[in-house]
Amino acid sequence: MNRTLAVDTNGKVGQKVTLYGWVNVIRDHGKITFIDLRDMSGLIQTVAKKDFGVSTEDVVKIEGTVKKRPQNLINQNLPTGEIEIEVENIEILNKANTPPFPIETDGLDIEESLRLKYRYLDLRRERMQKNLRIRHQVISHMRQFLGGRNFTEIETPILTKATPEGARDFLVPSRLQPGKFYALPQSPQQYKQLLMVAGIERYFQIARCFRDEDPRADRAYGEFTQLDIEMSFVNQEDILKLTEELFKEITEKVLGKKVLEYPFPRISHKDAIKKYGADKFDLRKNKDPNTLAFAFVVDFPLFTEQSKEDFYHGSGTAKFAPSHHMFTAPHPEDIPLLETDPTKVRGLQQDLVCNGFEVGGGSIRIHKREIQEKIFSLIGFSGKQKAEFNHMLEAFEYGVPPHGGIAPGIDRFLMTALGEPSVREVIAFPTSSSGQVSVMDAPSTVDEKTLKELKLKKL
Repeated sequence: MNRTLAVDTNGKVGQKVTLYGWVNVIRDHGKITFIDLRDMSGLIQTVAKKDFGVSTEDVVKIEGTVKKRPQNLINQNLPTGEIEIEVENIEILNKANTPPFPIETDGLDIEESLRLKYRYLDLRRERMQKNLRIRHQVISHMRQFLGGRNFTEIETPILTKATPEGARDFLVPSRLQPGKFYALPQSPQQYKQLLMVAGIERYFQIARCFRDEDPRADRAYGEFTQLDIEMSFVNQEDILKLTEELFKEITEKVLGKKVLEYPFPRISHKDAIKKYGADKFDLRKNKDPNTLAFAFVVDFPLFTEQSKEDFYHGSGTAKFAPSHHMFTAPHPEDIPLLETDPTKVRGLQQDLVCNGFEVGGGSIRIHKREIQEKIFSLIGFSGKQKAEFNHMLEAFEYGVPPHGGIAPGIDRFLMTALGEPSVREVIAFPTSSSGQVSVMDAPSTVDEKTLKELKLKKL
């Protein structure tokens, strides 16, 4: 196909070109009509001297000659603002109905349910296209950065086992083993630790995670994406240095913004609560949107006094709940306190905060069976609950290296860095706050035959 992208018309003055794209805006001036064409590279103004019968959002092929704009009509805000296309012919490849909302605006004033219903139209707007391209660039840089440091990208299973790790699981019934269920992973936590047992030493994954949690502006319902990193033979400072180097590069090279302070400040959980009243905070004084203020929060208590929603929605009979998760290692100096005063034990946990949001969390992990079993006992696990982790405990008998990692949330980081009001603005097809999937009618009912195959009964 002989095609020229809008942005590539620069430098082709006097040449004939063929453009493909969508009609963005039409301005009828009587004898001439200005038609702004939109493609993946941006906008280009075309000038037609007859009526070709086009409407906004029609898909068209335009043939014409690249001309310089008159000096007084140059648009400095447009990459193609010094030129225009003198139209010779327009072929309408596909007509479009009138969209249910304007596409040339940023869309933030439009009811979100309507935007999600017609997400394929909502994604046409310039802001959303830009967000998705930046997302791609950020993830590409993550892969390049870690690949250059001997990390191996490994995919872990989506169908896994339901274990009491944190939030509610999404369950998937098994057809081959009636009455049993898979769970979608809340994170690759156990698998990445098992990869350390396997001797991989440096692992990462752009991981899809699934949690049946109530939505918030900074947390999507159902699923989200995180950069999952795990390393062997490291201490906490090694993890912090790798993380701050990665995010400094992303901020400056990909986003074109400034890092407020580098190295990132390390602030103890106790000092954060005392100074800011929370374990996430904004270090910027002037709230400059072109500056990202990163910091690490460390020295968290290993346990909270039971609650944490009665410890992951259980009975609430145990006295302690994990402050982070049950695989976080206690500070070596505090291990004796596990026997005498667990509330004083510090965990080797680290949170990455940015401009007032927690954008990542991780820890040094437990790698000794006896300590893991002690943590299970302190959080009140029954014998049956402990048995759910026998695969982990058994693996700890085969020579496990000290290891740890961090998992920055890609959606939340991008929301924060781009100044968007919700993580849904940086996800192509997000789920609404009510749990409705974009465009698709899901969740939905299934037919009786499918339920019968799965040995399930309709309510």
